Amino acid sequence: MSLVFEHVTLGQRVLFGSGKAAEHLAAEVSRLGARRVMVIASEFEGAIADIVCAGISPVLRWHDVVMHVPVEKAEAARAAAAEDDIDLLVCVGGGSTTGLAKAVALTTGIPIVAVPTTYAGSEATNVWGLTEAARKTTGVDDKVLPVSVVYDAGLTLSLPVDMSTASGLNGMAHCIDSLWGPRADPINAALAAEGIRALNAGLPAIKADPQGLEGREQALYGAYLSAVAFASAGSGMHHKICHVLGGTFNLPHAQTHATVLPYVLAFNAPAAPEAEARAGAAFGTSGALDGLQALRETLDAPRALADYGFTDANIAEAVEIALPTIPASNPRRVTVGNLTALLAAATAGEDPKALADI
Repeated sequence: MSLVFEHVTLGQRVLFGSGKAAEHLAAEVSRLGARRVMVIASEFEGAIADIVCAGISPVLRWHDVVMHVPVEKAEAARAAAAEDDIDLLVCVGGGSTTGLAKAVALTTGIPIVAVPTTYAGSEATNVWGLTEAARKTTGVDDKVLPVSVVYDAGLTLSLPVDMSTASGLNGMAHCIDSLWGPRADPINAALAAEGIRALNAGLPAIKADPQGLEGREQALYGAYLSAVAFASAGSGMHHKICHVLGGTFNLPHAQTHATVLPYVLAFNAPAAPEAEARAGAAFGTSGALDGLQALRETLDAPRALADYGFTDANIAEAVEIALPTIPASNPRRVTVGNLTALLAAATAGEDPKALADI
């Protein structure tokens, strides 16, 4: 059977090197000819931002960063950028920080240089998300794709092991969702498989040696690949569910992805044997779910949505909101009944293998 597909590769400059963030950022600011830089970093990331920005002179520092990017926070940052005539956004932090920079870029067109400190992967996608009235809206726009990404594994050393685990499994979710996303293709699959391999190697190394750079470099590399694959393949069933759980119920982003992933994988795998086999091979196991669960066991990964405040009473509303957004191209037909069963299992932290038969 001949290959027929259409693939879009997003244009972005990537500078990767431990201990080189300040040097690389200064070079990018100079290359882009930026004169009025706005640095977005939460109060928590302020000290890291100081190190990263040692070679530049920002005209504005912005700290008001909130998970899931509430619209009112986006509007405030946009107004500040306009008032100070900003010509470049530099975001230093995780997915929430990058998300706020994207929200500013979405309406202003100001370019972004992203400096990630987690394994979220948002820095390598053209996907934006905003939350208003307990509903998270996402979209795709090339204006929000950072023009450059500065990766420095040294900046992730302050990220605790449990958050590294959750953030890295969020990256793993990008990989697996990319294998059956609405625009899945062989190039996405190749990137996703290498991302799975790198994250599967890097995350246990972080747990074994939290201050070692080798594991964190592998995790950052894997997170980048996962995001590139995801940006091309599009948002699949897993991400549609997690966007509802985060936007409507305010569940923590990375932990939610880490918890839900094995349930979606168990649900879809029987209907997507080629994707499942590719993921299994990347894990080095006979089955993808076996590989993922072995990794999760090693990492002591998040296990139940109930641990983050989600309850059985929330399931019906989550199903009602999520079901219409799940792509028709999902390998397995999704119904009210089986999506309810999936969320019930994830809420309680039950064995996901049972979902193969529902």
